[in-house]
Amino acid sequence: MRYLVVILCMFWADLAVATEGVIGQCHAEVPCTLGDRSYHVLEPDGWDGKTSLPVVLHFHGWMRQGTIVVKHPRVAGATRRRGVLLLAPNGEGKTWDFWTSQTDDVAFATAVIEDAALRYPIDRERLFVSGYSFGSAMAWRYVCENGNGVAALLAISGTLRQSETCHQAPQEIRHVHGTADTVMDFPFGPNGESTWPVKLWRDRLGCAEPGEERGDWSVTEILSFQRIAWEDCTEGRVLLDVHNRGHFIPRGWIGRQLDELLALPSSYP
Repeated sequence: MRYLVVILCMFWADLAVATEGVIGQCHAEVPCTLGDRSYHVLEPDGWDGKTSLPVVLHFHGWMRQGTIVVKHPRVAGATRRRGVLLLAPNGEGKTWDFWTSQTDDVAFATAVIEDAALRYPIDRERLFVSGYSFGSAMAWRYVCENGNGVAALLAISGTLRQSETCHQAPQEIRHVHGTADTVMDFPFGPNGESTWPVKLWRDRLGCAEPGEERGDWSVTEILSFQRIAWEDCTEGRVLLDVHNRGHFIPRGWIGRQLDELLALPSSYP
């Protein structure tokens, strides 16, 4: 945590200088600079320039950058249509350092949110942290270290070790993973237990066992999910969506989570 404090102080000391006179100059594929790093931002369609915006902070996958995220139909396509501001940080070396708690990437991502708050009227009560693959593991790391102000984690095909100790946690966990994933393997538990991918959060939030099987559901005809929910928790709740395919961002999954979290009618895309 001492590294987090030091890096945050360095970033925040530069924020006023970094953003003075340049608010609005970065957009979509044109990055916003933040010290020696950068991120991408995309407003929702039809935004009036005044209304406060829910935020999705999305971490890209390995060897990608935020330019991919702000063009991705399954990420940006979901946020644009639902009145959500999309923030896409750029990882150093096109990757993320999520392996231990001693990572500067948590501080960087926090600084991204603060910088965006100088540019846009963000709704801090509706901050969602997301990611895919290595980016999903980074999203886990972020909320593990700095998640108390996060409304929900939307994680896709990537986790931390379930033995990790998380000092903070978001209000809600939503994780999706494919049992045939061989890139970031589905973390089966003892005796092939398929609820193991979210054991860390079930324990951290004090959820009663077993979870409730909600049955199969789908957004499109080509892929269905089996949802298991832990609602009876000391704090928050945990939702796990499992499918039988591999390593990808499921079509419509992010959009459906946002529909539920923002109390919007279910739609596609």
